[in-house]
Amino acid sequence: MLKILKLVFSNFIFLILSLIIFSSMMTVLLFISEFIFFEPFFVTHIPSGSELGFSLIVILSILSALVIPMNLFRITHLKNSKQKIGGSIFGSIVGSVAGACSCGPIGFAVISTFGSIGATATAFLTNYEIPIRILAIVILVITYFTTIKSLKTECQVNF
Repeated sequence: MLKILKLVFSNFIFLILSLIIFSSMMTVLLFISEFIFFEPFFVTHIPSGSELGFSLIVILSILSALVIPMNLFRITHLKNSKQKIGGSIFGSIVGSVAGACSCGPIGFAVISTFGSIGATATAFLTNYEIPIRILAIVILVITYFTTIKSLKTECQVNF
C-alpha cells in the first residue's frame, strides 16, 4: 500500500491536488457545520457533544484527499486499462458529496427555495447527519482499497 501511495504522491501535481482537496473540503464542511465562522472575525468553536461530527469531517476530508488524486492518477496514467474506471470515480464523488450533508446556514436558503420539500430534506439531513457521514466514510474506504488493488495489478507493483 505504501508503494502505491509513494507512486501516486511522488508526482508534485497530485500532492498539491491532494492538499487543495483536503483544505477546501475541510474549510467548506466546517463552515457548513458551523464549526468555523468568518464574520465578524475568524473564530473556531467545537461545542460540547459535537466532537464526533467534527472528527468525521476530518476523516472525510483526509479520505477524499487520498482517494480523488489516486483515481485521477489512475485515469491519467492508465488510459488503456482493461478494468472500468467509472466505479472508482463514482465512489469518490458519492462519498465526498454525501459527507457534505449538514445544513447549518444553508438550510434556510434551501427551505425558502424549495418550500416544504426543502424543509423535509433539511430536517432529514440534519437528523441523519452522523449516519450519512459514516456511510460516506465507508464508501470512501471501499473506494480506497479497490483503487489500491487496481493500481497494484495495473502498475504491477510488488509488495
